Amino acid sequence: MAAFGLNQQLLCFSNSHSRTTTKPCSAWLLCSKTSVFSIPRKKGRFSLTSCNSQSSSEANIQTAESCVNLGLSLFSKGRVKDALVQFETALDLDPTPREAQAALYNKACCHAYLREGKKAADCLRTALGEYNLKFGTILNDPDLASFRALPEFKELQEEARLGGEDIGYGFRRDLKLISEVQAPFRGVRRFFYVAFSAAAGISLLFTIPRLFRAIKGGGDAPDVWETAGNAATNIGGIIVLVALFLWDNKKEEEQLAQITRDETLSRLPLRLSTDRVVELVQLRDTVRPVILAGKKETVSLAMQKAERFRTELLRRGVLLVPVIWGESKAPDVEKKGFGARQKAAASLPSIGEDFEKRTQSVIAKSKLKAEIRFRAEVVSPAEWERWIRDQQKSEGVTPGEDVYVILRLDGRVRRSGKGMPDWPQIVNELPPMEALLSKLER
Repeated sequence: MAAFGLNQQLLCFSNSHSRTTTKPCSAWLLCSKTSVFSIPRKKGRFSLTSCNSQSSSEANIQTAESCVNLGLSLFSKGRVKDALVQFETALDLDPTPREAQAALYNKACCHAYLREGKKAADCLRTALGEYNLKFGTILNDPDLASFRALPEFKELQEEARLGGEDIGYGFRRDLKLISEVQAPFRGVRRFFYVAFSAAAGISLLFTIPRLFRAIKGGGDAPDVWETAGNAATNIGGIIVLVALFLWDNKKEEEQLAQITRDETLSRLPLRLSTDRVVELVQLRDTVRPVILAGKKETVSLAMQKAERFRTELLRRGVLLVPVIWGESKAPDVEKKGFGARQKAAASLPSIGEDFEKRTQSVIAKSKLKAEIRFRAEVVSPAEWERWIRDQQKSEGVTPGEDVYVILRLDGRVRRSGKGMPDWPQIVNELPPMEALLSKLER
């Protein structure tokens, strides 16, 4: 949850490095009169802390700011319903645009925690449409993973897109950059392909007239076979270089498609045994998900066989993720935009935009490990099916066949195959979590 507390005085930035499963990722707190800017030395989220001096009598006065801060404190203690009351009270106390944005966003997070998707969407819709909240904040907050798995999020996302919002898929704009990092010499190769093709083309322009003269003959005519050989060399060089250029382009498109699939996979939601909803990216370095996709009978049989090797599979961090074909339909999204923003404050920053995307602190990961068991349930099965079918097409497998996909600790696909996995083989193949190979895989 990206949480905001507020004050109009001097701001000091601090690094909120640890975070519990219900604790807001950033909070504004009242502190002493002396205010300083501190630069975080460790990688983590930035939290905004407001520093101001107040007397005891002033501190007792109820304001929108004090209600937001009290709500954050209650939420951090697990008193979500009490926190919700404080955020609602803050909205009734004539808040500033920044205070209203904070109250609405945190109120939405409370509703999401309570599985009230429609109410959460209404709050976020207001914050987006009237108080300049950035959609990327919603898209990237790990504690809104359960909300992003709901149809209300898809509707909100479509509204934002139609309303001209940046809906947060920044990775699509960065695909070229990621591709160049993975293939750093592609640009150099293309440069030489174009340069040599141009040189061969220019040479061919001079060679063709000489070839005509050689064919006509005459005292000063060049040798016909030599001239024909030069022309053939230039033409062949152009053909080869163009073919290499097109092949490189095809490889880049395949690479971009794979990067897109990897990013889509990282955003797919799961429900753990404790009923907590997380995105797959939050499980990186913690488990090796094994996706079992197929008919219900086939998947159920594979799960029963896996139980025989439960202890060894758990030692290797295996988390079973069953996906049954055809269990759900993608929800229809009503297309409508936000419309005009009458109260938008364009100059206001988007609070919470700076925290790391969908990552967790060491403390939060240790708590997450305690919640992970042997099996997880997919949320939004239609999205899981869509990703698996795309993966099948990329590997030449008929979409809809029974398949399994084994992921690495870093979230990438380790290998996949038709049918269901051979569990003894997987036990022999995967190293235990404490082994050196597993540490290198992270």
